[in-house]
Amino acid sequence: MTEQPEPVGAPAPARRPRTRLLLSLAAAVLVTDLVTKLVVVATIEPGEDIRLLGGALYLTNLRNTGAAFSFAEGFTVLFTLVAVAVAVVIVRTARRLFSTAWAVTLGLVLGGALGNLVDRIFRDPGFLRGGVVDFLSVFGPDGNVWPVFNVADSAIVCGGILGALLALRGIEFDGSRAKDSAAADPA
Repeated sequence: MTEQPEPVGAPAPARRPRTRLLLSLAAAVLVTDLVTKLVVVATIEPGEDIRLLGGALYLTNLRNTGAAFSFAEGFTVLFTLVAVAVAVVIVRTARRLFSTAWAVTLGLVLGGALGNLVDRIFRDPGFLRGGVVDFLSVFGPDGNVWPVFNVADSAIVCGGILGALLALRGIEFDGSRAKDSAAADPA
């Protein structure tokens, strides 16, 4: 049996939102981040450095109560609230998300934000003030060359870079290009 061609003027097949991709990737990042932090806390003493890959990578166990690169350490509660706001905005945006690339971008950012948020809520010194576990140091121990980071930080940075590239290319959440939508709607 052969397929019949679609009649001219037939409606295009309905596109499905990429919500499942976004949430699956966010969950994968979150689980990976939590598992790696649990392993680090259980196996590496604070201040201990484990040299890997000929010194290109070091594993350590540090706590960060500030933002990225230990910036603004006195504002942990503010960063916690920002992470909650980011998560809410991403989840609300997911309903109108049809772009696979944006789903990957927002999944990375959401998973990373939630990973660090879990630390801020549940780790010492207490609720909303907890220190994020950072454990990856590149090209030198203890962040001598580059600040110490974790899986969540990596996901946030990669998602941010991908999001900037998508925005520069004019790709919208629905998968269209910004100039395409402007040409279709001259108003």
